[in-house]
Amino acid sequence: LCSLNSKNYQCILALVFAIEEINKNSHLLSNVTLGFDLYNILYDQQETLKNSLSWLTGLDKTIPNYTCKRESKSVAVLTGTKWETSAHIGTLLELYRFPQFTFGPFYPTLSNNVQLPSVYQMAPKDTYLAHAMVTLMLHFSWNWVGLIISEDDKGIQFRSDLRGEMERSSICIAFVNMIPVSASKYLMRTSFYYNNIMISTANIIVIWGDTDSVLGMSFKRWEYFTTHKIWVTTSQWDVTTSKRYFVLDSFHGALIFSHHHNEILGFKDFIWRANPSKYPEDFYLARMWWMYFNCSVTNSNCETLKNCSSYGSLEWLTWYQFDMAMSDGSYNIYSVVYAVAHALHEMLLQQVNTEPVRNRKGLIFSPQQLHPFLKNIQFNNPSGKLVNVSQEGKLDAEYDIFNFWNFPEGLGLKVKVGQFSKHFSNHQQLSLSEHMIEWATGIRQTPRSVCSASCGPGFRKALQEGKAACCHNCIPCAENEIANETGGYGVKCPDHQYASNDQTVCLQKAITFLGYEDILGKTLTFTALYFSALTAVVLGIFVKHRVTAVVKANNRALSYTLLISLTCCFLCSLLFIGRPNRATCILQQTTFGVVFTVAVSSVLAKTITMILAFKITAPGRKMRQFLISGVPNFIIPICTLIELTVCIVWLGTSPPFVDTDAHSEHGHIIIVCNKGSLTAFYCVLGYLGSLALLSFTVAFLARNLPDTFNEAKFLTFSMLVFCSVWVTFLPVYHSTKGKVMVAMEVFSILASGAGLLGCIFVPKCYIILIRPEKNCLKAVRDE
Repeated sequence: LCSLNSKNYQCILALVFAIEEINKNSHLLSNVTLGFDLYNILYDQQETLKNSLSWLTGLDKTIPNYTCKRESKSVAVLTGTKWETSAHIGTLLELYRFPQFTFGPFYPTLSNNVQLPSVYQMAPKDTYLAHAMVTLMLHFSWNWVGLIISEDDKGIQFRSDLRGEMERSSICIAFVNMIPVSASKYLMRTSFYYNNIMISTANIIVIWGDTDSVLGMSFKRWEYFTTHKIWVTTSQWDVTTSKRYFVLDSFHGALIFSHHHNEILGFKDFIWRANPSKYPEDFYLARMWWMYFNCSVTNSNCETLKNCSSYGSLEWLTWYQFDMAMSDGSYNIYSVVYAVAHALHEMLLQQVNTEPVRNRKGLIFSPQQLHPFLKNIQFNNPSGKLVNVSQEGKLDAEYDIFNFWNFPEGLGLKVKVGQFSKHFSNHQQLSLSEHMIEWATGIRQTPRSVCSASCGPGFRKALQEGKAACCHNCIPCAENEIANETGGYGVKCPDHQYASNDQTVCLQKAITFLGYEDILGKTLTFTALYFSALTAVVLGIFVKHRVTAVVKANNRALSYTLLISLTCCFLCSLLFIGRPNRATCILQQTTFGVVFTVAVSSVLAKTITMILAFKITAPGRKMRQFLISGVPNFIIPICTLIELTVCIVWLGTSPPFVDTDAHSEHGHIIIVCNKGSLTAFYCVLGYLGSLALLSFTVAFLARNLPDTFNEAKFLTFSMLVFCSVWVTFLPVYHSTKGKVMVAMEVFSILASGAGLLGCIFVPKCYIILIRPEKNCLKAVRDE
């Protein structure tokens, strides 16, 4: 039961071909001959039910539950191609549990096992159609696509599936035309739908629906316009058999997804040999001969021809008159006939084995007895394709991709240019022969369909406010970001790499540190060695003139201790220069803290010694015992022990370690020593600063004590310089990074040490070396 036209007539020929092939097969339904009845129906519910009842009863007048047909009834019915027709017939035939097969596109409504348990859909489900289309878009880098879809249940579901796949693949929808099923609603907005297509910058448009619907009517209204768009659609959107072939200039270059099926051997030869003399009862075949081969007729119904029985062939007709390529519907009918034959074969074998009763009219059975066999049937048809009538086994795992050629106009070829298979991995699912594709009229190369052009090298995408994610502006990449030639979002280079000048590639950073080879490193090294040597010279001078008044004043041993600690201070700065390792990182801060604590505590001891010497020297005073017993000499070990304790706690909890700084200098990775615990580091500096502040305060209070050899003023000034250097160091240290930060710490060590050396010992060396006449007690008394 189907609406007969040139498009559906191939389905009739497929039915005849399959039946004749089975009747010739001695291994399938031997001694049983298959036949068929053909009924033409219109797209009208009343006419559909009327013709269905006529088929059931065998009468022109429809009398339910009565039949005048022969006892041997039909075993199954094939309906199509519209799902509405199948649903209407299925509702009627369900009363009789009659097996019904649909050969049109799969429709979820017909797979309802509760309402229509006797309906079998031969077309596979469109489970992977959206994924297959998106894979094609990704292959051609199309990310700006329009949609034209029928506004029915299946169309809405397809739009949802396609939108989800597109969003997952970062493909944007330029516009969506949901064509209503009502012609009146469509006509009210026809210009809106057309303008969406023509105004949109999208060159790729997915069209999904039925050509017999309002969507098909809308497409035909564009027949005099050239859209220069590429249509991506399915085989059910088949305008290639329309007689109004001038429409198809707009369809030239379309890409069509069709369910994959193997070639049926002998089918084209069968069509080539079909003619009215071979099938004289086929009135539609006779009508085609009368229309295309100028045969004369004997009556007004065009059912009897003369003078052309052996003339002509369907193969001679143009594509819009009759398409020789087997359609999906024809293939489904071919599989249906074989499915029914196999099920009937199994049922007859079972009946013969269990009830070997045969009458003269043949085996007696009811069509509903066929259902258990149909639900479990599974076989390979003659083309080698697995046929499974069960709904659960129908998945559209494979698609053939066709390209429609209609240039020169009227050529009308569907050429297979690729295939999609879900059975393969993601990168191998789509195979395409691009050189075989003919694009739409006016397009000479692979079309582009993007909202915004790709950004050039060194530029990244910036989304346009209020627009789709595929629409963007191109702005320069941010610092240390790159964008390749295809453009896109800026990619930040890893820490061990940096962006090239044109910001297109990440380059490896060079490893660097404050080394002895650098000019800065050489300068600091020379300065450290110079001051340490100078301090050693001063120490030598003091040792040589140890019996003089200047040297003996203010505790000679403390002067020696201070000079030795200053020498160590200058030398410890060398630990900060060169490639850091675990040992040098630990020694840097601990050595610095300890030796400077010794130096500052020596200054404090000298100051206290001086105060005790000038303030508490009167006989009989108890404080005199502190000076005589050498109590000031205990200041150095006590202060140093406290600093050592802090350093030991530091090393025991979170010691310094080797680290890298990849951000301070462009194109370089700086190897530095990480302080580990910043709290411990600042405790060391804080304790040292407190000690220096105490020394400064004590020296300041004793600055005006009378005596020529009173060095309180020099001690005060030296601690002022020391505190100034380290107070300045802290903010500068935090505002610098990398090698400069290390150099600042070395410079502060050298500057503070030089301040102590210069302020305390340069005046004494001047007296010892330049004015020796003042370096004696007699000279002091004379003054």
